[in-house]
Amino acid sequence: MDKHPKTPPPLPTKEQVKAFIESSDTPVGKREIARAFNIRGADRIYLKKILKELVGEGSFDLGRKRELSVPGSLPGVAVLEISNLDPDGDVLATPTHWDHDSPPPTIYVEQAPSRRTAAPGKGDRILARLSKQKDGTYTARIIRHLKTATGPLLGVYTQVGEDGRVQPTDRKIKKEVVVRKENSLGANSGDVVICELLPGRQMGLPEGKITERLGAMGDSRSISLIAIHAHGLPHEFSDKAIAEAEKAQPVDLGERTDIRDWPIVTIDPADARDRDDAVWAAPDDDPANKGGWQVLVAIADVAHYVTYGSALDREARTRGNSVYFPDRVVPMLPHELSSDLCSLHDDVDRPVMAVHMWFDADGNKLRHRFMRAMIRSKASLTYTQAQNAYDGHPDEMTAPLTEGIIKPLFGAYYALKKARDRRQPLDLDLPERKIELNEDGFIKAVHKKTRFAAHMMIEEFMIQANVSAAETLIEKRRPCMFRVHEEPDREKLEGLREILADMDISFAKGQVLRTATFNNILAKAQSETDKELISSLILRSQAQAVYSPENLHHFGLHLKNYAHFTSPIRRYADLLVHRSLISALHFGKDGLRPEEEEAMSEIGEKISGLERRAMVAERQTLDRFTAVFLANQVGAVFQAKVTGVTRAGLFLTLDDSGADALAPISTLGHDFFMYDEDRHRLIGERTGVVYRLADRLAVQLREVDIVTGSTIVSIEDGNGGSAFDAKKHRRGRTTTQKKSARGGGKPGFGPKKRKRTTPKGEKRKKARK
Repeated sequence: MDKHPKTPPPLPTKEQVKAFIESSDTPVGKREIARAFNIRGADRIYLKKILKELVGEGSFDLGRKRELSVPGSLPGVAVLEISNLDPDGDVLATPTHWDHDSPPPTIYVEQAPSRRTAAPGKGDRILARLSKQKDGTYTARIIRHLKTATGPLLGVYTQVGEDGRVQPTDRKIKKEVVVRKENSLGANSGDVVICELLPGRQMGLPEGKITERLGAMGDSRSISLIAIHAHGLPHEFSDKAIAEAEKAQPVDLGERTDIRDWPIVTIDPADARDRDDAVWAAPDDDPANKGGWQVLVAIADVAHYVTYGSALDREARTRGNSVYFPDRVVPMLPHELSSDLCSLHDDVDRPVMAVHMWFDADGNKLRHRFMRAMIRSKASLTYTQAQNAYDGHPDEMTAPLTEGIIKPLFGAYYALKKARDRRQPLDLDLPERKIELNEDGFIKAVHKKTRFAAHMMIEEFMIQANVSAAETLIEKRRPCMFRVHEEPDREKLEGLREILADMDISFAKGQVLRTATFNNILAKAQSETDKELISSLILRSQAQAVYSPENLHHFGLHLKNYAHFTSPIRRYADLLVHRSLISALHFGKDGLRPEEEEAMSEIGEKISGLERRAMVAERQTLDRFTAVFLANQVGAVFQAKVTGVTRAGLFLTLDDSGADALAPISTLGHDFFMYDEDRHRLIGERTGVVYRLADRLAVQLREVDIVTGSTIVSIEDGNGGSAFDAKKHRRGRTTTQKKSARGGGKPGFGPKKRKRTTPKGEKRKKARK
């Protein structure tokens, strides 16, 4: 027996980790680094901190798969797109994913002589093994052709003579696809189609073959179908999953806690497609907790119906979450569950996972208790109904509920709000917009969503329930899928710091980052435009929220322990948390399985990616619906806010519709504009006119493309009269800063910082070569 147990190896230094990554021929992720240095358990947090510092310092790039590599380098194996032929006839390619400001390195494609394999043509995609040469270029050896890597391509068909062309819906694909008559599948002009690209070595327009017709572009249903197919959203359930859903039956009380006589209600938007949470509140009758409150949050018991390894579980994990479009929802679970047995309709028995919480008069949570219960909701209310009843304007439904149910809910909320205000979560004013559809399915109007106290009440109750779930699983030492939101990257805050200096607002470089810090900065803004600018920059600096079994806290909410528990109908992460609670609290046999515990990291990465996919699909669909809404308003003038500044021009959001638009740099006036990346602005070299983030401008609608959802506008005053003039905006700046606004000195536009929108020098170099 060894009397001297082995001590764990020491943790690597930052320099050792850096050397390991630099010595690797291919990008490496956190898992490979942890394996190399035998880092386990809680020590992974130490490793993550080191990797974050290395990326922040610019030592390495963080790739799409969260792998680290030397800046500007390519992986050992990559998907490439054939881009052109050089003057010597060599085939050139570009990486399909390149996230750097600098152009990608030159890649020469080796072509092994083979009669079986067609030579790649322009636009073709290949999987290739890359090797870096001494001159910085790369050589690519083809592993295989990816004939459908750019497809199935989605687009809109137009008849051109006997043949036709397909305009891709993806804005990144600039070329149309030629479709011969025999490959058109009888498509008509305006049809949304799926097109398979045909291989070939042509350097002109690629050819394709239509494999499916989805409907006319003029049909509103086709707009959502574009997103569904473009992003590969699973929208049809397997026969086995449907059979399981149809076989599901209501649940008997059994060993559940019976709280069907509690006056529980649901409060949702008027157009809610499911009701997966219900609430109840009452004053705490404990004399020791004077002025305190008790709150119950009941969530549909999805884990009872969707068990590990079932067809329903496999489908839910594949989807990761429900996806919401203006005219439909692509649900995570079939209708029989999401809209029926797992929806907490009033006056019917429904099984739930519930948490009973106690708070003091100042909103501090004293304790909580979970239960697997049976409820019977007393009413299904909308936010407007609940708010009107509390404000003294009840309707026929809410009148008998106001005193005993609705007012206690608000009473508890206003106590919790005290604690929330002390906690100071990040408070950014980010208005949401709601699309109202006509009977024909197209946009009737676009409204700015109004937030009542009722909205914030339900939001705060759900947050407290989520915190309770995370705390219970930590206490029980059981796996938890945390909702993680790490603190902002300090490098991304440099632009904010410079802009705040122009506004005479202090933001110390080395201070500890807290949500209160940003809230205080917003409070010091002297104008609404400055506040919107600061809000935009703070939002841009924030990390992407993800799911992870590692508790790295939630910066935005200023919470140490946070998980998603309240929406298992539409989020797979919540279902995992339910299962883990069932296991931890011995609520039944349908808890978290060992196989799931081992795969929590992989599941977290997967569902985080699926969440991002859903967000992009929803945003692009809104763009297309809005483009249809604006199509007959070309030439009209709108008020807009600048939401992005690039070398190519300004990105704006139109006030009335919320549509995203681009004002190309050519529309900004007869001037040469320099791009200040740090301060997010364009400065006219001759006029001194400045366009900056958060500016409010009048713009004229010039072009709308309903296929891609893109909108082009021009500045109403082509001389920049709608923007503020740099010469009139000198408050609080030094002489050096004033010079930088005119293009000289530093830190703004000295010779090293000047960035031209048209790289004339580069063109001259190429011409000499």
